[in-house]
Amino acid sequence: MSNKATMIVDKDFQIGEVDKRIYGSFIEHLGRAVYGGIYEKDHPQADEQGFRTDVLELVKGIDVPIVRYPGGNFVSGYNWEDGVGPVDLRPRRQELAWRTIEPNWVGLNEFTDWCRKANSEAMMAVNLGTRGPEEARNLVEYANFPSGTQWSDLRIQHGYTQPHAIRTWCLGNEMDGPWQIGAKTAVEYGRIAAEAAKVMKWTDPSIELVACGSSGLGMPTFPDWESTVLDFTYDHVDYISLHQYYGNRDNNTGNFLAQSMGMDQFIHTVIATADYVQAKKRSKKKINLSFDEWNVWYHSNEADGKIKPWQIAPPQLEDVYTHEDALVVGCMLISLLKRADRVRMACMAQLVNVIAPIMTVNGGAAWKQTIYYPYMHTSTLGRGTALVPLIQSPKYDSKDYTDVPYLEAVSVHNEENGEVTVFAVNRDVNGTLPLEIDLRSFGTCRVLEHIVLENNDLKAANTADTPDRVKPHTGGNAAVLNGGRIEAVLAKASWNVIRIKLS
Repeated sequence: MSNKATMIVDKDFQIGEVDKRIYGSFIEHLGRAVYGGIYEKDHPQADEQGFRTDVLELVKGIDVPIVRYPGGNFVSGYNWEDGVGPVDLRPRRQELAWRTIEPNWVGLNEFTDWCRKANSEAMMAVNLGTRGPEEARNLVEYANFPSGTQWSDLRIQHGYTQPHAIRTWCLGNEMDGPWQIGAKTAVEYGRIAAEAAKVMKWTDPSIELVACGSSGLGMPTFPDWESTVLDFTYDHVDYISLHQYYGNRDNNTGNFLAQSMGMDQFIHTVIATADYVQAKKRSKKKINLSFDEWNVWYHSNEADGKIKPWQIAPPQLEDVYTHEDALVVGCMLISLLKRADRVRMACMAQLVNVIAPIMTVNGGAAWKQTIYYPYMHTSTLGRGTALVPLIQSPKYDSKDYTDVPYLEAVSVHNEENGEVTVFAVNRDVNGTLPLEIDLRSFGTCRVLEHIVLENNDLKAANTADTPDRVKPHTGGNAAVLNGGRIEAVLAKASWNVIRIKLS
């Protein structure tokens, strides 16, 4: 096979409209995500509520449309009432999921304030571990009902006269996991999720609900879990969730870069399972996917095991990401876009400090990790209609995957802006990859820019002291137009964004 890759981008070969919520993220009461992350009241750049404005600016730079909160494993032992009302009256709790002390300085009301400042919306999770349908519907009433009831009037008493109008709700978190507080079998969870869903939607019929899928594609109950849970919840929910993390513990870069192929299969299997339940129920309703936890996560595992328990906001899960991690994140974003017809929401886990694109120093600076850039590029430039990627590429085999294409790519057509953007990863760590993109169906066009994230050191990382060691550029072998085709040379082990203006 030729060492050249080709890609046909046709305006009529559409995957579907990209829901902007596919670029969501996640803030859990874990480590320094909240305290020392989005909130640090004594920080020089804290606003009147204690939120770090430097962090807010970096979040706005990604244009995050929705943020899942407050967990995560945390939510399965959380009493939401602890986080509302006067801060000085809120209890301190042993937080069992991560073995810390939770002071409850930030709760529902403060978080919705932060979301507004970040130009985002909240995706709220309810506790179906230690609690149940009654507490979940009370929370919906507190958050969303206008006034005149016990819980809505309590919100007004707490200073929030207008309802928060939170539209997206998660029915618990990773309930199949033995690590989860109140873990359940598929039947146990399916029953309680269905009953919670009923009363939550009776309280506010406008909300959308996400049922817990498997906690990862390696779970022994996958995909039977999805099938059983949807049997109970199909008529009451709108989404089924997916969670998946990748790592490179064996230091096998070729295999690491191929792992998004497993993500493709995970998505495919969940879609097939949901559609099987639809067929079995003879339903006209289609269940979509919420991939509400995904990222690279493995660097911090050893350090996390050494953290002294029962502290407030210790530095947990603080992976420092490398250039090769950014390439995997880019491949994972492409996987989401390739099924944008069914993956309607997704949340990179998490947003600040905890396996995150944004890091902070307590009392000091905030900075961008390597993975910030592919996330930023797709979120800000990947709005519109995802197009079917018709690709021919040289391939390789890795430890766990065969026929891995060196080129991983997808394109998005933004008709309103008159642009097509191609997102592409060259998985070849040793050589460049010539790429030809056929755009003839769009007529006359021109290249606006070719953004490249590359580094000769796959393990290069950004830190507080060297925050710009890995960052994108627009120099080098830029894409050019040649007779209705775009010709580019993708640098070895690189993330690429090729923006094309249509006439």
